[in-house]
Amino acid sequence: MTIALALLLQAAVTVTATPPGPGQPPATMVVEPVAMMIAACDADGDGRTTAAELHACVERSFAAIDTGGKGVLGYIGFADWAERWLGDRNALPSPFEVDADGDNRITPAELQVKMAEIFRRLDRDHDGVVTRAECLTIRASVPGDRPGGKHKRRGAPPQ
Repeated sequence: MTIALALLLQAAVTVTATPPGPGQPPATMVVEPVAMMIAACDADGDGRTTAAELHACVERSFAAIDTGGKGVLGYIGFADWAERWLGDRNALPSPFEVDADGDNRITPAELQVKMAEIFRRLDRDHDGVVTRAECLTIRASVPGDRPGGKHKRRGAPPQ
């Protein structure tokens, strides 16, 4: 009888978990790590980064990592630079993009050239400054969304 009562009580206890809420919608605006750095190079705080401000900022950032004053960074040193200034060792631009002559060393000049190239790409209205709005990338859809609501596994055969 005691066992039957215990089983009956156990069966009567039901755990009801609250259903998960609709989570936050995926972001449609993102900022590349290098764009965040360029925005942070705004020395006078006017919300706009000029090419001169970027040049001085890149110079300071390189010197902060090149503590031995060699004037070059190896790929590991560049990863240290990326971690400190871009937030992650693997953030773009990669050392392979920056190392223009392929000698496995990055000079301040090579970094300046790559950063100036990125600056020009972000400067959408070509006025010589990058604004916070120009640093934003607006995505029309969320990664993984497919037209018609069909989600296909990578490598799956076509239907």
